[in-house]
Amino acid sequence: MNQTLIKAVGATLLLAALGGCSSMDKQTRNTAAGAAIGGAAGAILTNGSAVGTVGGAAVGGVIGHETTKD
Repeated sequence: MNQTLIKAVGATLLLAALGGCSSMDKQTRNTAAGAAIGGAAGAILTNGSAVGTVGGAAVGGVIGHETTKD
């Protein structure tokens, strides 16, 4: 199976699992979701590079956090 497809499916499953985090406030949920999406995007764009994945997660987390700031 294509590794890109496997990563995309894994990211989708991770996002679905985050839906069960009902005790989190909106900003925390968006931070976690942004990190998950950013990590998946970073992995896809850099062909699975660890630096790309971590960098994407960091950027996505910051964006998710900042979009719901009061």
